[in-house]
This record gives sequence, structure tokens and C-alpha cells, in this order.
Amino acid sequence: MLQTKSTQPLHQRMVCLLLLFAVFIPFETAAQSDPINLKYLGTAGWEITDGTIRILVDPYITRVKLGTGPGVNPDDDRETVMRDDYFVSDTLLIDSLITTADFILVHHSHFDHLSDVPYIARITGAKVIGTETTCNILQAYGIPNEQLYPVKGGEDYQFENFSVRVIPSIHSALNEKHYIDNRTYSEVPKAPLKVSEFIEGGSLMFLARFANHHVLTMGSMNFVERELQGIKTDILLAGVNSSQLGLYKYNERLLAVTNYPKIVIPTHWDNFRLPYSFSQKERAAEKLFPFRDDVKQLSPQTKVIIPEHLGTITIE
Repeated sequence: MLQTKSTQPLHQRMVCLLLLFAVFIPFETAAQSDPINLKYLGTAGWEITDGTIRILVDPYITRVKLGTGPGVNPDDDRETVMRDDYFVSDTLLIDSLITTADFILVHHSHFDHLSDVPYIARITGAKVIGTETTCNILQAYGIPNEQLYPVKGGEDYQFENFSVRVIPSIHSALNEKHYIDNRTYSEVPKAPLKVSEFIEGGSLMFLARFANHHVLTMGSMNFVERELQGIKTDILLAGVNSSQLGLYKYNERLLAVTNYPKIVIPTHWDNFRLPYSFSQKERAAEKLFPFRDDVKQLSPQTKVIIPEHLGTITIE
């Protein structure tokens, strides 16, 4: 007996219907991706969002007028802050710029990376990923354990709509390569901290993976080459400042080990002793433009984007 349409097995009829449906309904591919937005907060600070999740990186907003030497502008009439003074966040300024955050990534615990994080973590409830020293400092300021993820480097964590690989790193070669600081806080220190008490506590990099983009972050002008082997990223936040000039072929090695990313954005290049309203043209001319020109020679297919304070860069 011939099989009629009414007696055809159900699973065969469903396949036919799905095939007909596919003919008439256009298929949307992953190529139609949402853009990612990167807002430069100055120093090594960023706000990164793909519309689903919002990440802060080293959000240092207060930008105190530190010391009296080079880097301080005589037209800056704010109160001078010395390294033996207690650090006080500019909460009004922070409130005007930061409203929400899901995660905060902290490269190391110096004041120009961590000092505003206690307040920001408190008002946003963001989860913080950083070294043991970073987490102990945040505990000193009352941030609960539930918000803190202490890491050493090597961790690769999956969260909802976001994953992050923690990469061991090293600090910039400061003081003509004489800098080294092995101090850590293995216990919770007493808060508030003085500027000088925000010690390095070890350094990290992060590979932040969003739905359609991977962002490799740097918090200093240095890296451990072997730790970056095999890492693929389309956006590199590259540490750019004078200390990189004391390293062997810094630009060349960094681009090669990160497989010549499509997009490179300089970070930590500005004079963080100045408020946002002051010009950074001298720093840009001295540091950013030579870096951009060098990258153009080393990796012609790489696009270097020069960031501006509080400006947003949109990448499709």
C-alpha cells in the first residue's frame, strides 16, 4: 500500500516543514554582532560594555594633585596631596561618571589603579577581580567577600555573558629600571590608607571575553612574554609610556606575541596628576604619536585608535 501524506511518519513531516520554513525565513548569522564600547577613564582606567555586561578596568577617577614636582601644572589650584597623606576619593566626580558596573578588573594595587575602587564597588555592588593584596585592601574598606575574587594569575573564569582569563604580569620598569616591590598584604590592613600604602601587591593582565570581542588589558608598560603565548585578541589596550623605552623591542615583541591585533588602543599614557579638564596634548605628542607610527611600520594591518579622556570608542 502506498504511503499517503496523512500516513507519513510525524518526524518526516516535521523535517519537511522545517526545510520549507528555512526557505522563507532569512537566517541571521553571528556576523551581525553588536558593537562594543570602550570609554577611557584616564590612566589605565576603562569602562567597557557590549550592551549586556559592563566592566570597569582600574577606574581611577579622582586624579589627585600629587606632589609638587614634574607633572604638576601651576594652574591647577586644587589642594596638593602628598604620598604620606590619606587618600580621599572625589565621590561627587565619581557619581557623575559611574552609575553601574558588573565587574571591576584591577591590574595591581597602586593608588592610581585601586584607590577609587572601594567607593565604586560599594555604590555599584560590582564584583572585583584582583590580587590578594587588592582584595585585602577592599576588605579593609568594608567590601564583603561575596564581591571579591582573589586571583594569582592563571585562572580562567566563566561568568554569565562574560569570561576572563587572568594573566601573570610584571610592573613597569620605573626609576631607570631600579624599581621592584615585593610587598603584599597577606592580611587585611587598617583603613583608610595613605597614598603610599597602596602598594603594588603583584601585577596582572586580563583577557576579557565578551560575546563578540576579546579585549586584552594592560595596567603597566611591561609583560611576561611566555604568559601571552597562544592568546588571541582583537582589541589590545597597550601600555604606552616612557618606561617602555627601557625595554628590549617592547612594541615589536608585544605586537608579535599578541598576534598583531586588529585594534590597538594605548592606555596609561596620560599625566594622571591633572584633572580631566586640562590638556594632554604634550603627552599625546610625546608618547602616543610615536607609538602609533611605530605600530604602523610593524603591523600595517593594525589600526591604532588614540583615546581621549571620557571619550567613547565604538568598535563593530
